[in-house]
Amino acid sequence: GAHAGRAFSLQQPQAKVSVAVGETFTLRCTVSETAGAGPVRWLKGWGSGNKTIYDQKTKDPLSRVMRAVGGSNTDFTIHIRNFQPDDVGTYYCVKFVKGKTNEDEVFQHGSGTEVSMHETALVPGMGAAAVVLCFLLLLGLFIALCMYRRKRQGGVGSPCPARTVTMGSFSTVPLGCCGGSPSTPSEVLDAESSHLPSQQSSKEENDIHYADLQPLPPAPRCSRSPGTAPSEYASLRVAAK
Repeated sequence: GAHAGRAFSLQQPQAKVSVAVGETFTLRCTVSETAGAGPVRWLKGWGSGNKTIYDQKTKDPLSRVMRAVGGSNTDFTIHIRNFQPDDVGTYYCVKFVKGKTNEDEVFQHGSGTEVSMHETALVPGMGAAAVVLCFLLLLGLFIALCMYRRKRQGGVGSPCPARTVTMGSFSTVPLGCCGGSPSTPSEVLDAESSHLPSQQSSKEENDIHYADLQPLPPAPRCSRSPGTAPSEYASLRVAAK
């Protein structure tokens, strides 16, 4: 059990401490100078299942626990680095003294500090990075959508102006372009024959009607439906003898 000395006092002021994984937490404990021979220790848990976290007599350079004020006989505050879930529990600062059998006996202990784990909050830098990342993702999605719509609109061509061919004394005959339905050969021939001069005499029958094909102006490039191609037709007609 715990025994209280008349001139000795032990102060463990922290009731609860909440720590995030990976952080360093501090457990505070101070004692008065008037005490018998014996170490001060930090124990995790109480009773038969307790575990020694810090012992004034033992120095372990690989330990995660270190004194806040090294060499002090009154301040036994400790720091524990790299908090892990297994560190959750209640910690006690305990003063021991030598008993009649020369073994360490509990002289006085603190009321205990309950250590718990809390979720890691986003630091300002991480929050800003998350906002920038979301913005870049939305921007990329918007650009991809615009490119897709432009590609879809480019597949549907706008109507092109018709092209004409000047053929000698014949009237100009319009030629369809890819914007609309291409004229069939029969339609073009019918259009030409409707403008041919009538055969009035046998002398005219011996004449040869010809088509003088003029150089075509460059056609405007435009999209067309798959499977269709612009066609241009001209004809030569020789009168029967």
